[in-house]
Amino acid sequence: MTSTVAFIGLGNMGAHMAANLAKAGFTVRGYDPVPEARERAAAAGVSPCESQAEAVGGAQFVVTSLPNGKILKAAYDGPEGLLGNAPADTLFIDCSTVDVVDARQAREMALAAGHRAIESPMSGGTTGAEAGTLTFMVGAEPQDLESARPVLEAMGKKIVLCGGSGAGQAVKLCNNMVLAVNMIAVSEAFVLAESLGVDHQAFFDVASNATASCWALNTNCPVPGPVSTSPANRDYAPGFMTALMTKDLGLAASAIELTGTDAKMGSLAVEVYRHFNEGDGSTKDFSAIINEIRANTSKDA
Repeated sequence: MTSTVAFIGLGNMGAHMAANLAKAGFTVRGYDPVPEARERAAAAGVSPCESQAEAVGGAQFVVTSLPNGKILKAAYDGPEGLLGNAPADTLFIDCSTVDVVDARQAREMALAAGHRAIESPMSGGTTGAEAGTLTFMVGAEPQDLESARPVLEAMGKKIVLCGGSGAGQAVKLCNNMVLAVNMIAVSEAFVLAESLGVDHQAFFDVASNATASCWALNTNCPVPGPVSTSPANRDYAPGFMTALMTKDLGLAASAIELTGTDAKMGSLAVEVYRHFNEGDGSTKDFSAIINEIRANTSKDA
């Protein structure tokens, strides 16, 4: 019998993930408060629903991809909430990036309502979501991960059990802190190369095959040309939106403060993206930080 997946949150990431579940043979019932998002999902084989309560009816799995922990817990709770309207013992798979505390609270809410729950924040951006090559960082009991594995495998290529509840989110915020630092460094290097008269392609050809090689350079290159699929070729249309990177870095900043970790580069990345997000960068891909660096580069030196 075909398993039914309710997919809640059909944004830039969720739309592609839901489409891949449908391609893999799951019956996918999708909900998003934005009508256009539901229409796009319908075109990709997802059955659109008018409410989240309708979407979870008869589902064996509920996948959520939501902006933050507050929205996640609100979606779980209440008369129209996911927990109260899903069949007993539904497996909830939360792919959102949220605070570790919120992740643990959401799981406890699911357990108290008679369900099972795992967290599986992902990495790979919209390119990975569309291609089905995401990496999932899972916080779960091993047996619950095994139950969820067919769903995750339809959306990604790498699934890592990071530990119990909260561990997946902890790994995700650490990963995104590295990503932010890398993108700033790559962007600064391109601007410095420009200032020294070096062609973008020449710098890319060396750096992508040398010790500077990284995802921020090789896949999400912040200048147009060298990587045809990077957001830089689409006027920095996200991709991974700066507003979301700033949100994730805020989670990292809270964790840095809580643990007293000496994370100078991570803390600096928090401030760099926070400033860029407060300007005109919030709706751009996070690689558009290169434009901020160019704007702040002296032309008189």
